Amino acid sequence: QVQLQESGPGLVKPSQTLSLTCTVSGASITTNFHYWSWFRQPQGKLLEWVGAISYIGSTFYSPSLNSRTSISRDTSKNQFTLHLSSVTPEDTAMYYCVRGYSAWGQGTQVTVSS
Repeated sequence: QVQLQESGPGLVKPSQTLSLTCTVSGASITTNFHYWSWFRQPQGKLLEWVGAISYIGSTFYSPSLNSRTSISRDTSKNQFTLHLSSVTPEDTAMYYCVRGYSAWGQGTQVTVSS
């Protein structure tokens, strides 16, 4: 059974780059046809797709965040990482890593504040 675990700083200062890593167990991130995504949900707001990386390393980003987002992977560690630059308090949210739409990590809270 696949399991995903987010890790990263819980507090980031405005204008800095947020980096969150998802460690996957029970499945390989290079397994054919799987896509590995990041979602986020600010408190009291709707869930938002941030971006994804495919099993061959292709990346896809939300148009609203495209200029600030990158997703990379380390296949030797079976991890993928979200980088979100120039963060503002509006980036404060619970961040989730996901395989497809059915396997979710528990989420990690990120707060952007000075």
